[in-house]
Amino acid sequence: MAIIVNLDVMLAKRKMQLQELSEEVGITISNLSNLKTGKAKAIRFSTLNAICEALDCQPGDILEFKEE
Repeated sequence: MAIIVNLDVMLAKRKMQLQELSEEVGITISNLSNLKTGKAKAIRFSTLNAICEALDCQPGDILEFKEE
């Protein structure tokens, strides 16, 4: 099982840079980069909520499940 993070897709759709999202959400660029590249093992609901608010999207727009 694999959870795919489509943060880069949503950033592109919203024409937003990682730096801008970092400032708006209050998360370091390093942590957002880890999330974006799939290196993060977990995400807090409060963080997911803040990202969704900043990108005006749903959690399903960022996270996707794919069977391996």
